[in-house]
Amino acid sequence: MTVPLTVSPTLALPEEPGESLWRGAWKRLRRSPMAIIGASIVLLFVLVALLAPVLAPYEPASSEWTELSTPTFVQGPTSEHLLGIDRWGSDMLTQLLYGARQSLIIGVVSTLIGLIAGAVLGTLAGGLGGWVDTLIMRFVDIMLSIPSLLLAISIAAALGKSSYALMIAIGVAQVPIFARLLRGSMLSQSKSDYVLAANALGLHKRTIVMNHILPNSLGPTIVQATLNLATAIIEVAALSFLGLGQSDPAVAEWGRMIVSGQDRFLVAPWLSFYPGICIAITALGFTLFGEALREALDPKQRR
Repeated sequence: MTVPLTVSPTLALPEEPGESLWRGAWKRLRRSPMAIIGASIVLLFVLVALLAPVLAPYEPASSEWTELSTPTFVQGPTSEHLLGIDRWGSDMLTQLLYGARQSLIIGVVSTLIGLIAGAVLGTLAGGLGGWVDTLIMRFVDIMLSIPSLLLAISIAAALGKSSYALMIAIGVAQVPIFARLLRGSMLSQSKSDYVLAANALGLHKRTIVMNHILPNSLGPTIVQATLNLATAIIEVAALSFLGLGQSDPAVAEWGRMIVSGQDRFLVAPWLSFYPGICIAITALGFTLFGEALREALDPKQRR
Protein backbone atom coordinates (compact mmCIF):
# COMPACT_ATOMS: atom_id res chain seq x y z
CA MET A 1 0.00 0.00 0.00
CA THR A 2 1.45 3.31 -1.05
CA VAL A 3 1.07 6.29 1.23
CA PRO A 4 0.48 9.56 -0.66
CA LEU A 5 3.04 12.19 0.06
CA THR A 6 1.79 15.56 1.13
CA VAL A 7 3.92 18.53 0.33
CA SER A 8 3.59 21.40 2.72
CA PRO A 9 3.37 24.79 1.04
CA THR A 10 6.51 26.86 1.19
CA LEU A 11 6.33 29.64 3.66
CA ALA A 12 6.59 32.96 1.84
CA LEU A 13 8.95 35.42 3.43
CA PRO A 14 7.62 38.95 3.79
CA GLU A 15 9.12 41.26 1.21
CA GLU A 16 10.93 44.26 2.60
CA PRO A 17 10.38 47.41 0.58
CA GLY A 18 13.50 48.98 -0.87
CA GLU A 19 14.82 52.25 0.48
CA SER A 20 16.36 54.99 -1.62
CA LEU A 21 19.65 56.59 -0.71
CA TRP A 22 18.14 59.96 0.16
CA ARG A 23 15.25 58.45 2.14
CA GLY A 24 17.70 56.46 4.24
CA ALA A 25 19.90 59.53 4.68
CA TRP A 26 16.89 61.53 5.86
CA LYS A 27 16.09 58.90 8.50
CA ARG A 28 19.66 58.93 9.78
CA LEU A 29 19.76 62.74 9.82
CA ARG A 30 16.66 62.88 12.02
CA ARG A 31 18.41 60.66 14.58
CA SER A 32 21.70 62.58 14.54
CA PRO A 33 22.15 65.21 17.30
CA MET A 34 24.92 66.83 15.24
CA ALA A 35 22.57 67.22 12.27
CA ILE A 36 19.79 68.67 14.44
CA ILE A 37 22.11 71.23 16.06
CA GLY A 38 23.68 72.21 12.73
CA ALA A 39 20.33 72.46 10.94
CA SER A 40 18.91 74.58 13.78
CA ILE A 41 21.80 77.05 13.55
CA VAL A 42 21.54 77.21 9.75
CA LEU A 43 17.76 77.70 9.88
CA LEU A 44 18.12 80.46 12.49
CA PHE A 45 20.77 82.18 10.37
CA VAL A 46 18.58 82.04 7.25
CA LEU A 47 15.51 83.33 9.10
CA VAL A 48 17.48 86.21 10.63
CA ALA A 49 18.87 87.13 7.22
CA LEU A 50 15.47 87.02 5.51
CA LEU A 51 13.58 88.79 8.31
CA ALA A 52 16.22 91.42 9.08
CA PRO A 53 13.92 94.36 8.10
CA VAL A 54 11.27 93.02 10.49
CA LEU A 55 13.58 92.12 13.38
CA ALA A 56 15.84 95.18 13.25
CA PRO A 57 14.77 97.82 15.78
CA TYR A 58 16.18 100.72 13.71
CA GLU A 59 17.11 101.62 10.16
CA PRO A 60 20.46 100.22 9.00
CA ALA A 61 23.51 102.50 8.82
CA SER A 62 21.71 105.23 10.77
CA SER A 63 24.12 107.82 12.14
CA GLU A 64 21.76 109.63 14.51
CA TRP A 65 23.75 108.48 17.58
CA THR A 66 27.20 109.64 16.47
CA GLU A 67 27.61 111.60 19.71
CA LEU A 68 27.53 108.28 21.59
CA SER A 69 30.58 106.97 19.73
CA THR A 70 33.91 108.82 20.07
CA PRO A 71 37.54 107.65 19.97
CA THR A 72 37.56 107.51 23.76
CA PHE A 73 34.00 106.36 24.48
CA VAL A 74 31.44 104.07 22.81
CA GLN A 75 27.97 103.57 24.26
CA GLY A 76 27.51 99.98 25.47
CA PRO A 77 24.30 97.96 25.88
CA THR A 78 21.27 99.90 27.11
CA SER A 79 17.52 99.40 27.11
CA GLU A 80 17.27 101.28 23.80
CA HIS A 81 20.30 99.65 22.18
CA LEU A 82 20.58 96.07 23.42
CA LEU A 83 24.08 95.55 22.00
CA GLY A 84 25.24 99.13 22.11
CA ILE A 85 26.38 101.48 19.36
CA ASP A 86 28.99 100.85 16.66
CA ARG A 87 31.77 103.26 15.76
CA TRP A 88 29.62 105.01 13.13
CA GLY A 89 26.81 105.79 15.56
CA SER A 90 24.48 103.02 14.36
CA ASP A 91 22.61 100.46 16.41
CA MET A 92 24.85 97.39 16.75
CA LEU A 93 22.02 94.86 16.76
CA THR A 94 20.57 96.31 13.56
CA GLN A 95 23.94 96.15 11.83
CA LEU A 96 24.45 92.53 12.87
CA LEU A 97 21.03 91.51 11.54
CA TYR A 98 21.63 93.15 8.18
CA GLY A 99 25.17 91.74 8.14
CA ALA A 100 23.65 88.25 8.25
CA ARG A 101 21.71 89.02 5.07
CA GLN A 102 24.84 90.20 3.26
CA SER A 103 26.85 87.16 4.36
CA LEU A 104 24.06 84.77 3.32
CA ILE A 105 23.66 86.29 -0.15
CA ILE A 106 27.38 86.37 -0.92
CA GLY A 107 28.00 82.92 0.57
CA VAL A 108 25.16 81.18 -1.28
CA VAL A 109 25.77 82.88 -4.65
CA SER A 110 29.53 82.26 -4.55
CA THR A 111 28.99 78.60 -3.64
CA LEU A 112 26.48 78.23 -6.50
CA ILE A 113 29.02 79.74 -8.91
CA GLY A 114 31.67 77.28 -7.80
CA LEU A 115 29.24 74.35 -7.79
CA ILE A 116 27.83 74.97 -11.27
CA ALA A 117 31.17 75.70 -12.93
CA GLY A 118 32.87 72.82 -11.12
CA ALA A 119 30.03 70.43 -11.98
CA VAL A 120 30.32 71.30 -15.68
CA LEU A 121 34.07 70.67 -15.69
CA GLY A 122 33.76 67.51 -13.60
CA THR A 123 30.99 66.12 -15.83
CA LEU A 124 33.00 66.75 -19.01
CA ALA A 125 36.13 65.20 -17.50
CA GLY A 126 34.43 62.18 -15.96
CA GLY A 127 31.97 61.61 -18.78
CA LEU A 128 34.14 62.10 -21.87
CA GLY A 129 37.52 60.97 -20.56
CA GLY A 130 40.53 60.84 -22.86
CA TRP A 131 42.25 64.10 -23.82
CA VAL A 132 39.30 66.14 -22.50
CA ASP A 133 39.79 64.64 -19.04
CA THR A 134 43.56 65.24 -19.19
CA LEU A 135 43.19 68.85 -20.31
CA ILE A 136 40.55 69.75 -17.71
CA MET A 137 42.35 68.02 -14.85
CA ARG A 138 45.66 69.73 -15.62
CA PHE A 139 43.83 73.07 -15.54
CA VAL A 140 42.22 72.08 -12.24
CA ASP A 141 45.60 71.03 -10.84
CA ILE A 142 47.00 74.47 -11.66
CA MET A 143 44.13 76.11 -9.77
CA LEU A 144 44.59 73.74 -6.83
CA SER A 145 48.28 74.62 -6.63
CA ILE A 146 47.25 78.15 -5.58
CA PRO A 147 45.80 78.51 -2.06
CA SER A 148 42.08 79.24 -2.37
CA LEU A 149 42.19 82.39 -0.23
CA LEU A 150 45.16 83.75 -2.18
CA LEU A 151 43.36 83.04 -5.45
CA ALA A 152 40.23 84.77 -4.17
CA ILE A 153 42.29 87.79 -3.03
CA SER A 154 43.90 88.09 -6.47
CA ILE A 155 40.58 87.92 -8.31
CA ALA A 156 38.82 90.33 -5.92
CA ALA A 157 41.70 92.82 -6.19
CA ALA A 158 41.53 92.65 -10.00
CA LEU A 159 37.75 93.10 -10.16
CA GLY A 160 37.51 95.95 -7.64
CA LYS A 161 35.68 96.50 -4.38
CA SER A 162 32.09 95.26 -4.68
CA SER A 163 29.83 92.44 -3.57
CA TYR A 164 29.84 91.02 -7.11
CA ALA A 165 33.65 90.84 -7.03
CA LEU A 166 33.47 88.90 -3.76
CA MET A 167 30.96 86.42 -5.20
CA ILE A 168 33.02 85.79 -8.33
CA ALA A 169 36.34 85.59 -6.46
CA ILE A 170 35.13 83.10 -3.84
CA GLY A 171 33.14 81.11 -6.43
CA VAL A 172 36.11 80.72 -8.79
CA ALA A 173 38.31 79.60 -5.89
CA GLN A 174 35.83 76.76 -5.19
CA VAL A 175 35.61 75.50 -8.79
CA PRO A 176 38.54 73.00 -8.67
CA ILE A 177 37.21 71.38 -5.48
CA PHE A 178 33.82 70.56 -7.04
CA ALA A 179 35.34 69.59 -10.40
CA ARG A 180 37.78 67.05 -8.97
CA LEU A 181 35.24 65.64 -6.50
CA LEU A 182 32.52 65.10 -9.13
CA ARG A 183 34.99 63.67 -11.64
CA GLY A 184 36.27 61.14 -9.09
CA SER A 185 32.76 60.17 -8.07
CA MET A 186 31.74 59.64 -11.71
CA LEU A 187 34.79 57.48 -12.40
CA SER A 188 33.90 55.36 -9.37
CA GLN A 189 30.27 55.01 -10.50
CA SER A 190 31.31 54.09 -14.06
CA LYS A 191 32.65 50.76 -12.74
CA SER A 192 29.33 49.80 -11.14
CA ASP A 193 27.24 46.84 -12.26
CA TYR A 194 24.36 48.97 -13.47
CA VAL A 195 26.69 50.77 -15.91
CA LEU A 196 27.91 47.44 -17.27
CA ALA A 197 24.28 46.35 -17.69
CA ALA A 198 23.43 49.59 -19.51
CA ASN A 199 26.39 49.10 -21.86
CA ALA A 200 25.27 45.51 -22.52
CA LEU A 201 21.82 46.78 -23.46
CA GLY A 202 23.42 49.08 -26.04
CA LEU A 203 22.48 52.41 -24.49
CA HIS A 204 24.28 55.45 -25.85
CA LYS A 205 27.20 56.68 -23.73
CA ARG A 206 25.65 60.13 -23.33
CA THR A 207 22.44 58.56 -22.02
CA ILE A 208 24.35 56.44 -19.52
CA VAL A 209 26.39 59.41 -18.28
CA MET A 210 23.57 61.94 -17.98
CA ASN A 211 20.73 59.65 -16.83
CA HIS A 212 22.58 57.17 -14.63
CA ILE A 213 26.19 58.02 -13.69
CA LEU A 214 25.76 61.77 -13.06
CA PRO A 215 22.65 61.57 -10.80
CA ASN A 216 24.29 58.87 -8.68
CA SER A 217 27.49 60.91 -8.38
CA LEU A 218 25.97 64.16 -7.08
CA GLY A 219 25.66 63.09 -3.42
CA PRO A 220 29.26 63.84 -2.34
CA THR A 221 29.20 67.08 -4.35
CA ILE A 222 26.06 68.32 -2.60
CA VAL A 223 27.61 67.49 0.77
CA GLN A 224 30.76 69.42 -0.19
CA ALA A 225 28.63 72.41 -1.21
CA THR A 226 27.12 72.46 2.29
CA LEU A 227 30.59 72.43 3.83
CA ASN A 228 31.83 75.07 1.39
CA LEU A 229 29.08 77.45 2.53
CA ALA A 230 30.83 77.66 5.90
CA THR A 231 34.15 78.32 4.16
CA ALA A 232 32.56 80.93 1.90
CA ILE A 233 31.16 82.89 4.85
CA ILE A 234 34.59 82.91 6.50
CA GLU A 235 36.28 83.98 3.26
CA VAL A 236 33.76 86.80 2.79
CA ALA A 237 34.72 88.07 6.22
CA ALA A 238 38.43 87.62 5.45
CA LEU A 239 38.27 89.55 2.17
CA SER A 240 36.25 92.32 3.80
CA PHE A 241 38.77 92.38 6.63
CA LEU A 242 41.50 92.96 4.03
CA GLY A 243 39.53 95.83 2.49
CA LEU A 244 38.43 93.96 -0.65
CA GLY A 245 34.74 93.81 0.13
CA GLN A 246 31.85 96.20 -0.34
CA SER A 247 33.25 99.75 -0.43
CA ASP A 248 30.04 101.38 0.82
CA PRO A 249 30.30 101.68 4.63
CA ALA A 250 26.52 101.94 4.83
CA VAL A 251 26.19 98.26 3.82
CA ALA A 252 26.55 96.10 6.93
CA GLU A 253 28.93 93.14 6.61
CA TRP A 254 30.39 91.14 9.48
CA GLY A 255 33.99 91.12 8.22
CA ARG A 256 34.09 94.89 7.75
CA MET A 257 32.45 95.38 11.16
CA ILE A 258 35.43 93.56 12.71
CA VAL A 259 37.81 95.88 10.88
CA SER A 260 35.92 99.03 11.87
CA GLY A 261 36.11 98.09 15.52
CA GLN A 262 39.85 97.54 15.58
CA ASP A 263 40.91 101.10 16.32
CA ARG A 264 38.54 101.21 19.31
CA PHE A 265 39.16 97.70 20.58
CA LEU A 266 40.54 98.89 23.94
CA VAL A 267 37.54 101.15 24.49
CA ALA A 268 34.79 98.87 23.11
CA PRO A 269 35.99 95.31 22.38
CA TRP A 270 32.43 94.19 21.63
CA LEU A 271 32.56 96.06 18.31
CA SER A 272 34.75 93.24 16.95
CA PHE A 273 33.60 90.54 19.35
CA TYR A 274 29.93 90.44 18.30
CA PRO A 275 30.45 90.00 14.53
CA GLY A 276 33.26 87.52 15.19
CA ILE A 277 30.94 85.38 17.30
CA CYS A 278 28.26 85.54 14.56
CA ILE A 279 30.75 84.33 11.94
CA ALA A 280 31.99 81.50 14.17
CA ILE A 281 28.51 80.24 15.11
CA THR A 282 27.23 80.38 11.51
CA ALA A 283 30.28 78.54 10.15
CA LEU A 284 29.90 75.95 12.92
CA GLY A 285 26.26 75.35 11.97
CA PHE A 286 27.04 74.70 8.30
CA THR A 287 30.00 72.50 9.24
CA LEU A 288 28.00 70.36 11.66
CA PHE A 289 25.17 69.89 9.20
CA GLY A 290 27.56 69.14 6.32
CA GLU A 291 29.47 66.54 8.33
CA ALA A 292 26.22 64.91 9.45
CA LEU A 293 25.00 64.82 5.86
CA ARG A 294 28.29 63.27 4.75
CA GLU A 295 27.93 60.49 7.32
CA ALA A 296 24.27 59.93 6.42
CA LEU A 297 25.09 59.47 2.73
CA ASP A 298 28.14 57.29 3.37
CA PRO A 299 27.28 53.58 2.88
CA LYS A 300 29.98 52.60 5.40
CA GLN A 301 28.19 54.60 8.11
CA ARG A 302 24.83 52.85 7.70
CA ARG A 303 23.51 50.94 10.68
